Amino acid sequence: QVQLVESGGGLVQAGGSLRLSCAASGRTISDYVMGWFRQAPGKEREFVASITSSGGITYYADSVKGRFTISRDSAKNTVYLQMNSLKPEDTAAYSCAAGIGRGQYYYWGQGTQVTVSS
Repeated sequence: QVQLVESGGGLVQAGGSLRLSCAASGRTISDYVMGWFRQAPGKEREFVASITSSGGITYYADSVKGRFTISRDSAKNTVYLQMNSLKPEDTAAYSCAAGIGRGQYYYWGQGTQVTVSS
């Protein structure tokens, strides 16, 4: 199966930026839709962004649109989430996932913590 490992999380002040990475191993993810999700304590996991296998189409939650950018590098078998203009409400554990589209994700990473201070 596919193993996904996120990195790049940390503590940042409001208005700052972070870039999350999701490194895949086990097999290529070039044929998968890739997504980023986040979950704050006491809240349900929510969709953040996704990108098609070709990288040509992206989707974003309204809450992050214009601030976050999802991208992928097939040569590195890696997906990224560039997060700008961070807000305290962005604080959560961020996980990447691989799937087949239409909201169907089958492989998940362990998550990386993002904390945004006011």
